[in-house]
Amino acid sequence: MKNFKYLFYAIFIGINYDTVLGQQNPSISYITKEQYANIGDTIDLHCSVHYASLYPVLWVKVDDRGHTSIISSGSSQIIPDQRYSIRHDEASSTYTLQITKIQQVDTGLYQCQVIIGSTSKLTEDAWVYVRIILDNSTQTVQTTSGAKVFLQCYATGYPEPKVSWRRENNDILPTGGVVYRGNILAIHNITKHDRGTYYCIADNGVGKGARRHVGVEVEFAPVVYIPKSKYRQALGYDMDLYCQVEAYPEPSILWLKDQHQLFDNQREHFITTFSSESGFLETKLRVAAIEDDDYGVYTCKAINKLGHDQKYITLEESIKWNAHLFVVLLVQALFSTSIRFR
Repeated sequence: MKNFKYLFYAIFIGINYDTVLGQQNPSISYITKEQYANIGDTIDLHCSVHYASLYPVLWVKVDDRGHTSIISSGSSQIIPDQRYSIRHDEASSTYTLQITKIQQVDTGLYQCQVIIGSTSKLTEDAWVYVRIILDNSTQTVQTTSGAKVFLQCYATGYPEPKVSWRRENNDILPTGGVVYRGNILAIHNITKHDRGTYYCIADNGVGKGARRHVGVEVEFAPVVYIPKSKYRQALGYDMDLYCQVEAYPEPSILWLKDQHQLFDNQREHFITTFSSESGFLETKLRVAAIEDDDYGVYTCKAINKLGHDQKYITLEESIKWNAHLFVVLLVQALFSTSIRFR
């Protein structure tokens, strides 16, 4: 039946096989062996022939069951698909099949065929590989501590891709290890340590594969850290008190002195807060030109909808060093040393 179909097209374009007897044998001198494409791309498949001006040159698509669909014969397009177009360059005797707006269904085997007779033909293969697309996959997750979370990732492609999961910077996964293979990554009893960026990686050996990042946000109550719990400074000098806060959603941060809230620029108190690269909120209280009533206990407090936390910092008075005091103490030290060695 296929040969009859080819013969029909040969008759249709007016070829009489008796007229080509005695001519040099046709050949396919070049074909595009492989083309890799992303969804939406445009590709060209080239087929150059020699001594084939009197023979039908076909572009066909072969499906997974080996069935063929004729796309073009010579410079005439057979399939009425606007994404296909055929060009014929007479100088090089090249037939170019162009496919625009590449889709997943365009993956597979294409053939350039030169029909020599009702039972014989020349054939060369051209493979089109459409890179993986990730579909129906988790994009972002926002949850609370203790919940169960499922990160899902599905991919299609040819050949069929394999899916794996990683974390940013190759951090350890909640399941253990740095790689998990499978479509669904389950996180039981999620904690703040599980938050961050996860990568779904689909690879079928075509190109570099595909990767989709999934952001996981875990809501948790604030945790306050302080690098020091006690500072000392002399009267008239400035002192910076530091505090770090970890929380999500972002908390409100308060500074208090003897249980009274301090505000920026109130009585020489300056408050700055910023996000660090490590994900913490860094806050600093500057006590400027310290006076007697600035000494005491300060509180760094953070509040969000899930709770609050606070830490206490003590500011104490220290000796104010000056040149006169330094000389006095130095003389005392030297005097006591000289007495000791007599």
